[in-house]
Amino acid sequence: RPDYDACIAISTNASLKEMVPPGAMVIFTPLLTGIFFGVYAVSGLLVGSLIASVQLAISMSNSGGAWDNAKKYIERASPDSDLKGKGSDVHKAAVVGDTVGDPFKDTSGPALNIVMKLMAVLSLVFADTFYAVKGGAGIFQL
Repeated sequence: RPDYDACIAISTNASLKEMVPPGAMVIFTPLLTGIFFGVYAVSGLLVGSLIASVQLAISMSNSGGAWDNAKKYIERASPDSDLKGKGSDVHKAAVVGDTVGDPFKDTSGPALNIVMKLMAVLSLVFADTFYAVKGGAGIFQL
């Protein structure tokens, strides 16, 4: 019998290690931008990250749903049609697409919402600190 607990432990530990750099980037980017470049730079960073994250989240959610729906559509097709239905090579390709699509629509798209919120909240919490550094101009006074 397979040792499922060991597999889960390996996957969980690897996932947690892999999430440290992206998490640190989300936390430290607005902080360092505000301290070194000032409040205007943080505003630009937040606007840019908001626009990019919204576009990416919508795109990933829609494409993940499209791949999922394509697989379902092929599964409903009759064996006589061009799609050849379940079990065909087209269906196997759609299953691969659905394997990519499920994380897109279920995790990656919604996770970008958390990224946007975390960056904005951190920037608000440290706004007074950013303004205290040379009147909001940052260390480099740009």
